[in-house]
Amino acid sequence: MQFSWKRAARIAALTAAAAAGLAAPNAAGAQLFVNNPEFKTGPIEGSDPLVGLPIAGATPAEYRAHLLWNLRAGLNVAALQCQFSPYLRAVDNYNGILAHHAEELAGAYTALNGYFKRTQGAKGQKAFDDYTTITYNNFSTLQAQYGFCQTASSIAKEALTRPKGQFYVTAQNRMRELRSSLVPAYDRGLTYNPYQIKMPAMPELREECFDKKNRLRKRCGGTA
Repeated sequence: MQFSWKRAARIAALTAAAAAGLAAPNAAGAQLFVNNPEFKTGPIEGSDPLVGLPIAGATPAEYRAHLLWNLRAGLNVAALQCQFSPYLRAVDNYNGILAHHAEELAGAYTALNGYFKRTQGAKGQKAFDDYTTITYNNFSTLQAQYGFCQTASSIAKEALTRPKGQFYVTAQNRMRELRSSLVPAYDRGLTYNPYQIKMPAMPELREECFDKKNRLRKRCGGTA
């Protein structure tokens, strides 16, 4: 059989059409994962060691401030590290949180600053600065960046829906999840199930299946 560029192109087109039927549905362009990883969730109190650095002898109000400050720090780190995906809107959402919950965050700053001055005396300001720096560093991640960024984005969007003065509710409900997202997670990908995907039949490509115009004959699955 003599080689024909027209026939080769026709076969390529038919093969591509059949392969298109096998293609899996595209994941939403906004998602970083096909199947989102599952991180530990559940309410958490400011006194829980998972929240951040220990602040021994803190009052309930200071523990509340501690929880708020750690969530704010985590979202701040996300604003710096997660700009690779415009969909996450990491910077815009963080800036929105600072504006929307400004009064509550200012109160958390005052309470924490007061805690370190009360417990550290003259060294209180430096202790507070060190606490803040270490808190930022504890949210920095590379291997778990995708999971952290997607989780932080979700938390930030929720925080923006909270009325002013209720940022603490988001912190209490989502801090465990944010901390859990710092552990590397991998996409499970798509699961192939032959019973859910209809396999298209490949046309016959024998010499006698083509007419003189290189069209596939009906008896071989074509339209000619």
